[in-house]
Amino acid sequence: MQSYDQWLEWLEKSSWAVGIRQSLWLYPALEIVHILGIVLLVGAAFLFDLRLLGFSRAMPVTLLSKHLLPWSQRGLILIIPSGILLFITNAQALGIDPVFWTKVALIVVAAVNVFVFHRFIYAPFKRDGVNAELSPAARVCGVVSIVVWVAVVACGRLLAY
Repeated sequence: MQSYDQWLEWLEKSSWAVGIRQSLWLYPALEIVHILGIVLLVGAAFLFDLRLLGFSRAMPVTLLSKHLLPWSQRGLILIIPSGILLFITNAQALGIDPVFWTKVALIVVAAVNVFVFHRFIYAPFKRDGVNAELSPAARVCGVVSIVVWVAVVACGRLLAY
């Protein structure tokens, strides 16, 4: 079994990583796709989170969810593969960078927050529809989401320097 350092070295020397690094346009294109995915995911999440915090009360949470959730999912479809490809081009440095691992940990926190919200807190909204009241727990999930996604974006920018 290879060590973690050897695995990172193997990733960075893979034909995909080398090809991306050597291409004049591929790395910047992946960055653009990654940023576009972030915009879709985080933008939709922020709009939904603001509704959870009490803004735009005239818009039912269930309708907003049906509109915004697909955009967040589309953002993930762009973020995950582009993020992996960007990672492998600099795997040895990123694999030991505390900022990268902080970003990963924050993404896990965001995923747990989404799971808790949709599994346990959002059920009354789906059941009661337009008449559902926002619970304090929903507001907490909204605040956690906003704080975590701002931190994820900040970590991503810090990795570039």
